[in-house]
Amino acid sequence: MAITSANQLELLQTAEAVAREKMIDPGLVVEAMEESLARAAKSRYGSEMDIRVKIDRRTGKATFTRVRTVVADDELENYQAEMTVETAKQYLSDPQIGDTFVEEVPPVELGRIAAQSAKQVILQKVREAERDRQYEEFKDRVGTIINGVVKREEFGNVVVDVGGGEATLRRNEKIGRESYRPNDRIRCYIKDVRREVRGPQIFLSRTAPEFMAELFKMEVPEIYDGIIEIKAVARDPGSRAKIAVISYDGSIDPVGACVGMRGSRVQAVVNELQGEKIDIIPWSEDLPTFLVNALQPAEVSKVVLDEDAERIEVVVPDEQLSLAIGRRGQNVRLASQLTGLDIDIMTEEEESKRRQAEFEERTKLFMETLDVDEFFAQLLVSEGFTNLEEVAYVELDELLVIDGVDEGTAEELQTRAREFLEEQARKALENARELGAQDSLIDFEGLSPQMVEALAKDGVLTLEDFATCADWELAGGWTSVNGERVKDDGLLEPFEVSLEEAQHMVMTARVLLGWVDPTELDAEEDEDETEAQAE
Repeated sequence: MAITSANQLELLQTAEAVAREKMIDPGLVVEAMEESLARAAKSRYGSEMDIRVKIDRRTGKATFTRVRTVVADDELENYQAEMTVETAKQYLSDPQIGDTFVEEVPPVELGRIAAQSAKQVILQKVREAERDRQYEEFKDRVGTIINGVVKREEFGNVVVDVGGGEATLRRNEKIGRESYRPNDRIRCYIKDVRREVRGPQIFLSRTAPEFMAELFKMEVPEIYDGIIEIKAVARDPGSRAKIAVISYDGSIDPVGACVGMRGSRVQAVVNELQGEKIDIIPWSEDLPTFLVNALQPAEVSKVVLDEDAERIEVVVPDEQLSLAIGRRGQNVRLASQLTGLDIDIMTEEEESKRRQAEFEERTKLFMETLDVDEFFAQLLVSEGFTNLEEVAYVELDELLVIDGVDEGTAEELQTRAREFLEEQARKALENARELGAQDSLIDFEGLSPQMVEALAKDGVLTLEDFATCADWELAGGWTSVNGERVKDDGLLEPFEVSLEEAQHMVMTARVLLGWVDPTELDAEEDEDETEAQAE
């Protein structure tokens, strides 16, 4: 088939038809045609030639040209696509390196093989353009809800037609034992869109917490308008969920707005989520208050928050324990996800026993170290003293408030406490030296003799050893293993060294050793402060 004999407008008509069908720019189809014709021409004239084809966007006429570039004499490699300055003078008046000489060549005859090759090039380019269009269309829709039609189910994964392409709802992203048949309508959350070799992959979800949040946004106008904000969502898909909301308008009750008249709004979400029970609770900046709300319907007697460990202890009446924990731990698990804290639940009886055990332990400590009777030791514990350091270094006035303690008695108590602590420090230092602790570590500011002893027992003997430690190795921390938080014990954790203090000591050691430039450290601290202020 010769291009010259074909209906030239047919090229443009074909391009427009393909573009409409694939929903892509007609110009991309025309470019694909130009490339395919150029490739066919190269097979006719020679692959080393630089043959280019231009299709007129109005008439459809295809123009074939040969392009040769002017290069330096020593750079001439391809005689078919390049020429020297001297040779170019035959065609150009004042040739310069980099100039091009373009001449028109006769159109080629498209044989069967060339036509098939051209067709493959066009199809490939159209396919790539279609993939790019799909990716660009859906990448900005991540985090939104989309309606689709089920096409088929493969190995438990549902393939959904979402209009501009196909998306996948994986087996683990379905609620419970949901099953779908072809042509069923489905509503999903676009969780991720990835550009892959086989085309853009669109991944859907019906179990994501964000899916529930988006559903509420569709059902509750106040959320869409920003008057009410969803602060946190925790789900056990298909069974139960908790959602925390806050209102920025004092006249609007966030819980009531989400529930709706006779529960109409929340019921619409429940129906979409296959009957998933939803607890709507008010959000609070005060974590203990928020947790009390999150554990509803259970009643909470007391909350003890440990912000450093991101743990919280909740005390409930004995008869409320099972309700607070929930079936298979569901209630406390969802409350933990909602607050981002590990929650320990105990009954009032268990807490009372623990407090009694702590009281007896501290009483025994004071009796043995201060050489006082049980009654006097109990007085100290009752006044809030928990360790010897507090007795030894507290202001004298705080001891004088204890019944029966005069100034002489208070001074004697402090003397005994300090002598005991000094003896402990001396023994700890001796043990550390016997274990091999060096003066560089012993003299490091911030480490007590007991800390040095604990480090030496673990093989940290020099300042260099200490400087190689990670902050969490010293202060301890929490890591996630198989979705559960696991405690990492720190070498200095018994001495209540925080993560920030551990980090500061390690960096100070590295500066002393010359491993870190203190000016760079100051610059990093300034940047951190600036970022914190900006937040």
